[in-house]
Amino acid sequence: MSAPTTTDPRRYFEAVGAERDHRAAAPPVCLYLEVTNRCNLLCETCPRTFEALEPPADMSWELFAGIVDQVPDVARVVLHGVGEPMLVRALPRMIRYLKDRNIYVLFNTNGTLLTPARRRPLIETGLDELRISLDAADAAGFLQVRGRDMFDRIVRNVGAFTALQREIGATAPRVSLWLTGLQETIAQLPDFVRLAARLGVREVYLQRLVFDDAGRGLARPDSSLFERRREEQEAALTTARSLAGELGIRLDASGATEPGLSLQQQDEAQPWSACRRPWSLMYFTAHGRALPCCIAPFSARGYAGYTLGDATQQSLREIWNGPAYQDLRRTLLSDAPWPACQNCGLRWSL
Repeated sequence: MSAPTTTDPRRYFEAVGAERDHRAAAPPVCLYLEVTNRCNLLCETCPRTFEALEPPADMSWELFAGIVDQVPDVARVVLHGVGEPMLVRALPRMIRYLKDRNIYVLFNTNGTLLTPARRRPLIETGLDELRISLDAADAAGFLQVRGRDMFDRIVRNVGAFTALQREIGATAPRVSLWLTGLQETIAQLPDFVRLAARLGVREVYLQRLVFDDAGRGLARPDSSLFERRREEQEAALTTARSLAGELGIRLDASGATEPGLSLQQQDEAQPWSACRRPWSLMYFTAHGRALPCCIAPFSARGYAGYTLGDATQQSLREIWNGPAYQDLRRTLLSDAPWPACQNCGLRWSL
């Protein structure tokens, strides 16, 4: 399989999928590879805290390389899923394997393992982007959302990492801080911008909550900011925007939009209808299970209802235009999408 490349990784979804049908006309331009489903935190917004999605595992080298080698012209690879990528010993080798193919590579990390021994080797892999999911501006807020008292360690790690980049003149990876916008934490956004500036991080992102009607942890409708912002929360957004401008910080939101717009309902009766992910990317769990995208585990319970194939048993070509993928695409173009997509956060909760 080969795919069209794109020089702008933020717009890679647009490289394919302009003409959408039940069959994908082009191979995926992006792979999401869940290099592990293990984690060392207990985040109150993550499904793996509350259920066993699959047995704990790291993706084997054979599975990783076998998937990558089937899409030789893939433009972008994201090395995370529902686990912490830096728990994987082979992670630097994986990144180098991808960079040798001129692929844009990124992953999200909680930053707990960004230790002195790992900092320079990570920079030397050629990693393009490192996203730090911090979710709070102080230790108390972090403990509430992330479930472990590790805020100060992460702050030290991130500050030391960016200092090392400056010391050796490394322009990559791009480092950003991410905050999941919750009723419980949105007031911290201005301080979060200040913290980023103090740590030498030039980009901050507001991540919209994918909430769960089951109401576990903080992933609940009443924690979401979606269409439910109060005056003081609007004030926090306004203050954060002003601070970002003064401090030279880029303040953005998931989905390549600005924070205020990202929290508004789009004027569409079928919010899933704009999704191009099943025409653009493939997501594989640590065990090789193909899922629609990275949001599906957050928006629907149990993988059985939205599994698209198994990379340990099938080729990517067989999966990509197999019966399950075709059915997923067909329903996305209708008024009756799969439950995982009907509850998707693409337009209205992420």
